[in-house]
Amino acid sequence: MSTDLNFMQSASSTNATFIRPSKFYLSGLYNVPYAKYYYVFLCFVYIVTVLGNLFIMGTIYLVRSLHTAKYIAVFNLALCDLCGSSALIPKVLDMFLFENQYISYEACLANMFFVYVFMALQSLTLLAMAYDRLIAICFPLRYHAIVTKTAMILIISVMWFLSLSAHALMVALITRLSFCKSTTINSYYCDHGPVYSLACNDNSMNSNIGSVFTAALLYFPLMLIALSYVCIGFALHKISHGVEQIKAIKTCTSHVILVGMFYLPIISIYTVALTMFIDSNVAIINTALTQTIPSMLNPIIYTLKTEEVLQSVKVLYKRSKVNSVKKTVKK
Repeated sequence: MSTDLNFMQSASSTNATFIRPSKFYLSGLYNVPYAKYYYVFLCFVYIVTVLGNLFIMGTIYLVRSLHTAKYIAVFNLALCDLCGSSALIPKVLDMFLFENQYISYEACLANMFFVYVFMALQSLTLLAMAYDRLIAICFPLRYHAIVTKTAMILIISVMWFLSLSAHALMVALITRLSFCKSTTINSYYCDHGPVYSLACNDNSMNSNIGSVFTAALLYFPLMLIALSYVCIGFALHKISHGVEQIKAIKTCTSHVILVGMFYLPIISIYTVALTMFIDSNVAIINTALTQTIPSMLNPIIYTLKTEEVLQSVKVLYKRSKVNSVKKTVKK
């Protein structure tokens, strides 16, 4: 496959020459029976993801009672879900609909950057939401003084800075690799591991950075979330009234489901990949599902499982109904 591509060489200021392909070839799902049905399914997932996350973002924006620190984090999660899916799925659909499995070198780096930025932001936003629940249940009297809108905006701003700067560094290190052999990426997007593994010069720095960022932005937030729920468990144990316990647990239900949907599949894939061989097609399908399904289900779960959002949706529906009646009367 690599012999069909045109290569270009670029020299750095230190006169070191890096061989960069003009294009990469995304292998996608190779020789998988009925792969077209899977692509159609991803198309459906993307449509629902866009509509669902725009719906939850619009609801938070329009309902003043949801203009709180907690829902600033929820809004950010919906935004990251929307952008993350938009960075990932359209290229997959382009491969399927137009059989366009080539991607330029620059577009590949951009694709890698945005997919990883929003994946990390999803992880960090779930951590921010865990912090919100921790303070609300463990320090209820001080909650509104500690978790203010300003504090949450500051936390989210720091998260964006960390994710953008970390992955800018990760992508910048890719530019120091030479691709003088194969240019076929064994994935459906420009995945960091499959890309740097194609290099014919030393890629140990890329491997180390990938491991450090995975630990810092995926495993570490999960550990902190687990620790926060241990603290919440102790706090709930001290509550004598069963009704109050149930009420507090209900406020955490949506978040726990979101955490499980996001972390368990992706952590499982990464862990299994380190311990045993996985067929490339199986790995690609599982990774695609773990990166797309949570983004689709998050707004649905938050709408159905969170009383505040459900009531806000009802208020918006009644308001729109009243406005439509008024318009009809005026006519």
